[in-house]
Amino acid sequence: MKALNAPTQRGKILVTVLAAVLLTALAAATVVRARQNASSAPSVNDRTPAAASPVLAGRPGARLRVLSNGLLSTVPLDDPSGPRTVTSTRCDRAYTAGGTTACLTPAGALSGPRLLVLDEELRTRHTVALTGLPNRTRVSADGRLVAWTLFVGGDSYAGGGFSTRTGILDTRTGRVIGSLEDFAVLRDGRRHRAADVNVWGVTFAADDNRFYATVSSAGTRSLVEGDIAARTLRTLADDVECPSLSPDGRRIAFKQAVGADPARGWQVSVLDLATLRRTPLAETRNVDDQAAWLDDSTVAYALQRPDGTDDVWTVPADGSGSPRLLVPGADSPAVLPAV
Repeated sequence: MKALNAPTQRGKILVTVLAAVLLTALAAATVVRARQNASSAPSVNDRTPAAASPVLAGRPGARLRVLSNGLLSTVPLDDPSGPRTVTSTRCDRAYTAGGTTACLTPAGALSGPRLLVLDEELRTRHTVALTGLPNRTRVSADGRLVAWTLFVGGDSYAGGGFSTRTGILDTRTGRVIGSLEDFAVLRDGRRHRAADVNVWGVTFAADDNRFYATVSSAGTRSLVEGDIAARTLRTLADDVECPSLSPDGRRIAFKQAVGADPARGWQVSVLDLATLRRTPLAETRNVDDQAAWLDDSTVAYALQRPDGTDDVWTVPADGSGSPRLLVPGADSPAVLPAV
């Protein structure tokens, strides 16, 4: 019996050894895949604690307004990953400045999206019926002007067949500019006339007249300076999309198509308006967002996880440092003053 059972026992040992080797190889392959995924997708496990972020320095009591699963919410800036106050107001996009909140609502079963303009208590002050897919919104620093962008054809800036509709509301007078495409586009001092002009991604200057935006025509996407009174859009630089003006009014944070090809993704960068010098920021992942400034030295933006969840990240505006996760499970960041 022992002679008959000995080979069987050795076989069992051999099978066990081979299984262990196989499991080790599979585990190594899993680690390699995980590292590869981590290099291309945001992770909430390897983040630097938010309390260490320089954006928090010297701003006790300040809060951050975000969208949490589409609901307007606030978090304390000194504990952005902690408990948050969540309202019942649902938005696809939102932004707050100067005591005014702009909320682009989702389309309903029997109605299109709307722009809701809310006061500091989140009471509705203005409502504008819209058509399309909500995409961008901004508010001037004093809360007077509100801008919005919707896709009305196509649903991505990376495609060649998209069309946008961008407008501005003056909350003080109630005046609505329904489409910035009606403004005159000036390139190199000459009027540019074309049927394919699209405008999107407004950011306001401090004088409640000037703004910056992106204009696309004939395959070229350009940063423009807009003048509401003159109804003009003057081109400043090409390959600049979704601009965001810094608090000091000197720089533009924007997304730049990698290799001038939107299909390859976008690199978040900063443009000096005086010199037009570009500084790529220390974020190598694809940032398809209109960045927001948390202060004159820090840019915030949303990145999407593989499961579709958005997180708010920050990066220094001078190209130094590295990205930091600020608010997990959120997007549309905007700083609120201390109460």
